[in-house]
Amino acid sequence: MNDKKRICEDKIKHLLKLFPAVVVIGARQTGKTTICKKILPDWFYLDLENPKDYDRITYDPLFFFEQYPRNLIIDEAQEHPDIFKVLRGIIDQKRSIKGRFLLTGSSSPKLLSHLSESLAGRIAIVELDTFKTIEYHNRPLGNLYNIFSNKLSLKNISEIIPSLELVNINKSWLCGGYPEPTLSNDESFYLSWMENYRKTYIERDISKLFPKLNKVAYRRFLQILASLSGNIINKAALARDIEVSEKTISEYLHIAEGTFLWRLIPSYEKNTRKSIIKMPKGHFRDTGLLHYLLNIVTENDLMTNTIIGRSFESFVTEELLKGLNSTSITNWYPYYYRTRNGAEIDLILEGNFGTLPIEVKYGKYTKLKYLRTLSKFIDEHQLPFGMLINQADSVEWLTPKIIQIPVGAI
Repeated sequence: MNDKKRICEDKIKHLLKLFPAVVVIGARQTGKTTICKKILPDWFYLDLENPKDYDRITYDPLFFFEQYPRNLIIDEAQEHPDIFKVLRGIIDQKRSIKGRFLLTGSSSPKLLSHLSESLAGRIAIVELDTFKTIEYHNRPLGNLYNIFSNKLSLKNISEIIPSLELVNINKSWLCGGYPEPTLSNDESFYLSWMENYRKTYIERDISKLFPKLNKVAYRRFLQILASLSGNIINKAALARDIEVSEKTISEYLHIAEGTFLWRLIPSYEKNTRKSIIKMPKGHFRDTGLLHYLLNIVTENDLMTNTIIGRSFESFVTEELLKGLNSTSITNWYPYYYRTRNGAEIDLILEGNFGTLPIEVKYGKYTKLKYLRTLSKFIDEHQLPFGMLINQADSVEWLTPKIIQIPVGAI
């Protein structure tokens, strides 16, 4: 996996020049350890899941940091949350020195709260997702993301160039982006790895974080949640299906989101003239894991499954968010839009660049009648343009304010 350049490598290096510490967060097995060792091969490495390393730093933290006051990688830092309080004091002793510590953290809903409480202003956070398709194929980040560097404008939008063919996209869409199984190119190993990942996620990570959790109910929850991926979640209905309380479903969703398996996308509620559905929508962040849970193994399985449209929408959404996460663009948020009469826009990106509504359609050709809601939204909010992402071959203006972008360009 070391020969695969992760698009956030440069971002991590840049942030280390600005902050005393950087933490790389994300789901297990996304390559956090690999990228840290690759970027900083000469730094001292400590793995808090290794009992020897854990004892070494926890026995006398102050003495340890006297020995290693900088150039230190601390892997799986959530295993000892008190380390963040100690780090605050160590950093503040020499606050002007940048790039002293690189940490990783995974599978802990409480991790971000510990960071914000103890290291606010002292640490930068980078989220490492599973492989983005361009990373798997060793391609640079596409020029689509240049449009977010300034206020959205019609000037450079048509210059977007697709960098991947549809055959490359479909493999990543089907198999997801966990590095080890996707790089193996071995279907048997891929399926075994996914099964082991599911088991260790529940049996080890979740059991450790939530020892009183009903593992059987949570396993059923994940299975049913997979079939609902891409939908607005009705907590009451889900609670009845699993035979738990609605409060328990809220807790389960919080766990799934906090361990980076599930993404909740809030409703866009800034249109006061419409009756907006305010419940969040959600989806599995990795389509490979989603398809595994639904017993979708081959492309034919996917093409004949009713989830195909929602799965493609989730894949495109995550590809876009992975791309934005790798840039220096800050203060942006994803939303979706749906009114009570059924008008819907799949994704709305909002930030300092403005507001960009995006419709995602599986297929090469999309009739204009299916873009009426997008067109009305653009006009009502006086936006420069909106975007359709599908499986077309080329960038093309479908209307004066709706541009078609092939999925290979994202």
